[in-house]
Amino acid sequence: MTSRVVLGLGSNLGDSLDHLQAGVDLLDAFGVSITAISAVYETAPIGGPEQGRFMNVIALAETDLEPREILAVCQRVEAERHRVRRERWGPRTLDVDVIAIDDLRSDDPDLTLPHPRAADRGFVCIPWLDVDVQAHLPGGASVAEIVADLGEQDVVRRSDVSLALPRNDP
Repeated sequence: MTSRVVLGLGSNLGDSLDHLQAGVDLLDAFGVSITAISAVYETAPIGGPEQGRFMNVIALAETDLEPREILAVCQRVEAERHRVRRERWGPRTLDVDVIAIDDLRSDDPDLTLPHPRAADRGFVCIPWLDVDVQAHLPGGASVAEIVADLGEQDVVRRSDVSLALPRNDP
């Protein structure tokens, strides 16, 4: 059965745009078919040590993979881009978060769905509206309502850069 997946990608080390594009391409190559990508947003880091600003996107995807397999693909993609986990909320070449899978809800500590902090993060909800104006968090409010309630967050749309959908070359 095909699932609809919402993924958040972020980077603040090295060539962030290259890491984001490679992440989208790798996800697609590993069975998580990317169907839409938001605009690129520049955002301030949240928590963790002092570090540079992030580039973030939301990607919509379809896949026949099970939720744990989706998580494994996301972690594989991070590893392919040399993600190193030194400290929580530290700088990273690529972060790929599973935000939602269909209307699935899960309290599993390894894969909590929807993402437990999605509704607090402008860098998730604002780009999500770019690709799905009718989006809802599973079991929760509409993403548009969440964005309206978020207030000021340092989320800046970058109209000078964008990512491309993966090519499905035969």
